[in-house]
Amino acid sequence: MANVSPTRGDITSHPDASEMRARYARMLGGRDVALVDGPVFLLGLYCAASPWIVHYTTSQPPLVTHNLIMGIAIGLLALGFTRAPERMYGLSWAMCALGVWMIISPWIVGDSPDAGVVWNNIVIGALAVLLGLVCAGTAAKATPRP
Repeated sequence: MANVSPTRGDITSHPDASEMRARYARMLGGRDVALVDGPVFLLGLYCAASPWIVHYTTSQPPLVTHNLIMGIAIGLLALGFTRAPERMYGLSWAMCALGVWMIISPWIVGDSPDAGVVWNNIVIGALAVLLGLVCAGTAAKATPRP
């Protein structure tokens, strides 16, 4: 009678083992950032809609356009992080720069903004800096070392 019980051998001797390992590492390498993609996209969506949510469209027209453009930029970064994370890792620091700009922009772009406008942009900017640091940290962790 033949022995048909399955044997579990060591796969390291398989000729395609190194290629399979490399493909597996590529597939999973950038997915840590995927957990941050959703919040970054929602932050961009809120930033773009915030002038109408906080109701400063008539008092701060320059900031309306500014927040709309910045929100679209943050949303596009989030879509880039989702679509091609291995190419977009370098732009993780751009999220931090956008966040710092959002914090200081009410005084540069706006015309004597009130407290609601200032706090809105400070919260958006702080979240952008925080999420940018998380993206940069996970990108640095996922990047293979020689």
